[in-house]
Amino acid sequence: MLLLVSLMLMTPAANIKAEGSEAPKSTAYNPVPTIMHHIADSHEFDVLELFAIPLPCILYSSSTGVTTFIYHDGKEVSGYKCDEGAIHREDGAFFLDMSITKNVFTMLLAALILIVIFTSVAKAYKVNSGKAPKGLQSVIEPLFVFIRDEVAKPGIGPKYEGFMPYIMTIFFFILVLNLLGLLPIFPGGANVTGNIAFTMILAVVAFVVININGTSTYWGHIFWMPGVAIPMKIFLAIIEVIGLITKPVALMIRLFANMTAGHIIVLSLISLIFVFGEAGKSLPGTGLGAAIAVPFTLFISCIEVLVAFIQAFIFAMLTSVFIGMALEEGHGDGHAAEGHH
Repeated sequence: MLLLVSLMLMTPAANIKAEGSEAPKSTAYNPVPTIMHHIADSHEFDVLELFAIPLPCILYSSSTGVTTFIYHDGKEVSGYKCDEGAIHREDGAFFLDMSITKNVFTMLLAALILIVIFTSVAKAYKVNSGKAPKGLQSVIEPLFVFIRDEVAKPGIGPKYEGFMPYIMTIFFFILVLNLLGLLPIFPGGANVTGNIAFTMILAVVAFVVININGTSTYWGHIFWMPGVAIPMKIFLAIIEVIGLITKPVALMIRLFANMTAGHIIVLSLISLIFVFGEAGKSLPGTGLGAAIAVPFTLFISCIEVLVAFIQAFIFAMLTSVFIGMALEEGHGDGHAAEGHH
C-alpha cells in the first residue's frame, strides 16, 4: 500500500516535469527536485500531487506587524509572496515566520496522539487495577517497562525516577513522529525528525538537562581533572569542554541523518521507475525500473519501520547515559578519574 501510494505521489510530478520543461525531449528525468520537495518543510500538504491542503501563516515584520492568512500558492499578502510551499518577502526585509507549517502541524498532531494514548492508558490502569493489561494498555506497558528497565535504570542509575518523564517523553515523541513520517499522505508524510532544526532543539534541551544536573565531581573532571599535573589539567579541560558540545551534536546529527537518509533512499528507489522509463516515454524501461524498485522499496520500507523504533531508542538511551555521567559521584580523586574515563 505504501509503495502504491508513493508511486501515485511521484507520477504526476514526473509528468509535470516532463511536460513543463523547456529542455529537449531527450533530457533525462531528474528526480532530485521531487525528492527534495518531499523531504523539505512546507506551508501546505500535497495530497498525491492532485491538490494541496493549505496551512495557516503567521508572519511578523517591523514594517507590517503581524500578518495572518491561509497559504495559497502564488498569493501575495502585505508584501509576502507564496511560492512553491515557501513564503518570501518581496522587498527582501527580515521577518519572523511563526506559521503552522507541515512539520509544526505534525508535531502538534503527535503531541495530541500521545495525550490521547496516555490519558486512555492511565484511565485503564485505574479501572482495571490489579488486572492484566488489555487493549492499548497491553501495547504501551511493555514499551514503558523496556525503556525504564533497559534504558533509564542502567543509564542514569539510582536517581532515574526523577528523569523518567523526560526520557519517556522524548522516546515516544520521536517514535510517533518517525512513524507519522512513514505515511505517504496527509496527515503523515512530514519529515520532522529529518529536519535539522528539530533535532537541534532536542539536542539543546538534552544539553540543558544533562548539564544543569551535573554534580561537583562532573564539573571538577571537566575543568580541573584530579590526579594529573597542572599543564595536563588545562589540556584536558579544553578536550572536556569540546566533549560537552559534541555529545548533543552527536544526538542531533544521528537522528537527522538516519531519518533523512531513509526517506531519500525510498524516494530514490521509486524514482528508478521514471529514470528507466524516461518519465513515462519508455514502457519497457518503466517495467524494468518497476522490477528493480518494487522489491527494494518494500524491503527498505520494512527496514524504515524498524529504524523508527531504533532511532527513538538510541536517542533516549544516549541521553540517559549522558545524564548518568553528569550525576556520577566521586569516590576519591584517583578512582573518580579512573571511573570517568
